[in-house]
Amino acid sequence: MEEVEGVINGTYDYAHLKGGTGPLVYPAGFVYIFAGLYYITGHGTDIKTAQYIFAALYIITLLCIFAIYQETATVPPYVFFFMCCASYRIHSIYVLRLFNDPVAMFFLYLAVYSFVFQWWNVGCLLFSMAVSVKMNILLFAPGLLLLLLKSFGVWWTIPRLALCAVVQLILGLPFLLDNPVSYISLAFNFGRQFLFQWTVNWRFLPEWLFLNRYFHVGLLVCHLATLLLFYLFKWRRKSESLPCYFRHPFQRHSLKANQIVYVLFVSNFIGVAFSRSLHYQFYVWYFHTLPFLLWKTNLWVSVKVLVLGVVELCWNTYPSTVASSMALHVCHAVILGGLWLGDSLFEKTDETVGRESKIE
Repeated sequence: MEEVEGVINGTYDYAHLKGGTGPLVYPAGFVYIFAGLYYITGHGTDIKTAQYIFAALYIITLLCIFAIYQETATVPPYVFFFMCCASYRIHSIYVLRLFNDPVAMFFLYLAVYSFVFQWWNVGCLLFSMAVSVKMNILLFAPGLLLLLLKSFGVWWTIPRLALCAVVQLILGLPFLLDNPVSYISLAFNFGRQFLFQWTVNWRFLPEWLFLNRYFHVGLLVCHLATLLLFYLFKWRRKSESLPCYFRHPFQRHSLKANQIVYVLFVSNFIGVAFSRSLHYQFYVWYFHTLPFLLWKTNLWVSVKVLVLGVVELCWNTYPSTVASSMALHVCHAVILGGLWLGDSLFEKTDETVGRESKIE
């Protein structure tokens, strides 16, 4: 409320927008949404009204996620009980802490729902709106780019990327006109340093290593390398390569709901697994995707449920400990390894259909 109050009072230079927790570091979409909450909640004093709003947001988000899962037909219904009732931390993030992360994820899941039903333009618009609330949504971007290239080819992908850019331009225009450098450098700051005291995933490291830039670069390299490996061995047909998108720039393919959700959720999970730091509110970035990811592996059901339970335990340990952060990494490694050993994006039948359509 303190951060958006400056904008309400007429300050559009991000260099001068700050609050008790520090400078404003979120894009323009966050400012507009929380400025609306500023007025609805009596300048931020009516906390209970804000909690009712976030409770409604939580329920609507769950309905959207259930609709996505229904289309994929991957996760058994009993798992939804764990998703709704078994996470104290998620309920805290939504209804007690009132972070902007749930707002960003709401727009993201609406975008995924749109992609599942092949409403790609609407989905790209919603995806860009999600990015404008918080930048973590960009973890889904590699997967989305691949889906666009597979669905539309290069030339029809460009207008949809332009649509995402135009949304950012329109939302950020007042701030870009005032001081474009401060807006871009603060709202989209990829080098922002995280505090060691809040980390959930790297507690077992010494603080000097946690803050080391070479360590950050190493994680980024691992992130990009893992994405590349999944693309080369899990997300493409054997006859498919990057140059083929340029050789056939107008070629279009229809993707199944399962394939769309799989690429997006795995892309995000890889980013979370190699994150420089995970804070408690970041749990919402991937909590609702975990059942889908686990049920795309060939692990025993007992192992899947155990992983969900241990992940929840790790996120509920405050402050984080060496044991809890190491256990979280073990769970992430189990999920990532299970996805790697699991089924590929395209089954053998899809491979055959792809070859036959190419011959025709």
